Amino acid sequence: MEEFHKVRRLPPYVFEQVNRLKASARSRGADIIDLGMGNPDLPTPKAIVDKLCEVVRDPRTHRYSSSRGIPGLRRAQAAYYQRRFGVKLNPDTQVVATLGSKEGFANMAQAITAPGDVILCPNPTYPIHAFGFIMSGGVIRSLQVEPDDGFIPAVERGIRHSIPKPLALILNYPSNPTALVASLDFYKDVVAFAKKNDIIILSDLAYSEIYFDGNPPPSVLQVPGAIDVCVEFTSMSKTFSMPGWRMGFAVGNERLIAALTRVKSYLDYGAFTPIQVAAAHALNGDGADIAEVREVYHKRRDVMVDSFGRAGWTIPAPAASMFAWAPIPEQFRQLGSLEFSKLLIEHADVAVAPGIGFGEYGDDFVRLALVENEHRIRQAARNIKRFLASTAKQPNNVVPLTARR
Repeated sequence: MEEFHKVRRLPPYVFEQVNRLKASARSRGADIIDLGMGNPDLPTPKAIVDKLCEVVRDPRTHRYSSSRGIPGLRRAQAAYYQRRFGVKLNPDTQVVATLGSKEGFANMAQAITAPGDVILCPNPTYPIHAFGFIMSGGVIRSLQVEPDDGFIPAVERGIRHSIPKPLALILNYPSNPTALVASLDFYKDVVAFAKKNDIIILSDLAYSEIYFDGNPPPSVLQVPGAIDVCVEFTSMSKTFSMPGWRMGFAVGNERLIAALTRVKSYLDYGAFTPIQVAAAHALNGDGADIAEVREVYHKRRDVMVDSFGRAGWTIPAPAASMFAWAPIPEQFRQLGSLEFSKLLIEHADVAVAPGIGFGEYGDDFVRLALVENEHRIRQAARNIKRFLASTAKQPNNVVPLTARR
């Protein structure tokens, strides 16, 4: 039977192949150290859970909620932007709560995309950045870019070679998967360029609070006048270890926020009210919970970089996010990231995310998530050290099981 049109536009889900191999190994009793999915293992702070429990006992909160977010939650998000970035937002017209930043991105694509609209998208990048628009009928022009002096020339080429003219440009810094961070000067240049060329900016700032070495990542909305062309998406999943709570936000340009709000009003009634109240409580806190989460990831980053390096695999230290973007060791690079990821499961009991899952320009890399404790990260390094040592002695014995005949 022929697949439906939108399903046909989606490629095979690369990560599912790794997940199947991981599940098979575990069924055989293997202790797989999972550095693949960016699924935080830290518990949600107690005060947030306590607030949820308190509110859920009130039966009035069990009714339908508000798709755009209850007023107190939108005010809390606006207050967070004022404290953290010095950005003033109107909680009634410039803030909408979403079911995580992923849902917000996908529904923004539904709201603004006409069939054939061109979107400029970094590659590699988080899959929803591209596929939210592809599912909405848009066309992606991939840009192999970093937030440096080469960014604007690459976007200029993208515009020059796109018909029709691109509708929007996607930003994601700190980046998932590359962990690259942008400066405020970079954002100033991009905003000026977007205004000059009448292009919307959609910024994914989900990792704004997971940063290291004392340099908080900026928001594009800190640029004067950016709100004329920008919407920014944030998430509570990583900041407060609340991934299963599905709480995020879109903030910025009133016209774009109104479009997203209208689409959402047809699709959902918002998160469960007690979750929204607990989320507002978290945002109104003193920041101590955020600092604790950040410190845990900082320590894990340092352990990973050190222990993997001593094992023979050099991992560049990420400046932010909960990921490391690791070049595949030279002797395995010709295999590509998917086959190398399979090798690590089969021969080292370590799961990683293949870079090809984030775009074709990611195929020389794998993404490592800091979602196991320090002891487990060190164990992963020991496993990889043995794997690398064995392949140096018997390089012909490391063909992935799935590639053997």
